[in-house]
Amino acid sequence: MTDAPLVGPAEAPDLHVMSYNIRRRMPHVNPRSSDNWSHRMGLVQRLLLSERPTLLGIQEALPDQLLFLADTLGTDYRFVGHGRRADHSGEHSVIFYDTRRLELLHWSQRALSDTPALAGSVTWGNQIPRVVVRATFRDTATGTVFLSINTHFDHVHARSRERSAEAIRELVKRSTVPAVVIGDFNADAGGAEHRVLVAKGLLRDSWRAAHERLSDEWGTAPHYHAPTRGGKRIDWILVGGAFEVVKAAINVTRYDGSWPSDHAPVQALIRVIEERREP
Repeated sequence: MTDAPLVGPAEAPDLHVMSYNIRRRMPHVNPRSSDNWSHRMGLVQRLLLSERPTLLGIQEALPDQLLFLADTLGTDYRFVGHGRRADHSGEHSVIFYDTRRLELLHWSQRALSDTPALAGSVTWGNQIPRVVVRATFRDTATGTVFLSINTHFDHVHARSRERSAEAIRELVKRSTVPAVVIGDFNADAGGAEHRVLVAKGLLRDSWRAAHERLSDEWGTAPHYHAPTRGGKRIDWILVGGAFEVVKAAINVTRYDGSWPSDHAPVQALIRVIEERREP
């Protein structure tokens, strides 16, 4: 039996965007723990096969988990991004995309630091390297060209998060095409990091901008506990003014009471209302 999706595959001109922190595989976890990847991996697979997003920003994927996701999504999907450390190892914050709708034009990965070209660099107080992956796509169904950004902000240092938000704001400001920013920002919507990114209408929070919401406003990091209405919403999809947000959702699907991850994926169905096509 096929699991019923919350949003499901999109048809043109709509794009289904998802941000999902899948929770890195932790060593030495009790086999019965809700956090055990060997238990969760099948649940992540079920969710992704049900939802089939057009554009998927993943956070915290280790190399073996990334290969599992690629195998799950199949040959119609590809991804860009590499590990966040100097040798490209470690956690990945990649962008998966459905090649049946999206043609990759360009991509790059930079460190969130004062030396962005230096892989693995940390200069804003965070001890763990943080990165931003950006990719420019052409929608093969509509001809629209847009920028996608995926990131995972630091979980400890507010200064690092604010500097990271400022860096991403500059990337969006310099872009000549509409932008979609996806990520786990480790900060509640409405906080300083959020305000930097939505200031002066540069970006809009898809949850707030949606014509229709398909779920309650759940906290997005339930940590395997019951979801909380009005909890901290630290995972966001932000869109530029060229995008209309048709639907938005926070997906708290569990399977036989079990969570696929300690985060709930956030989803948005968007479409371009200002046509900007490839030259």
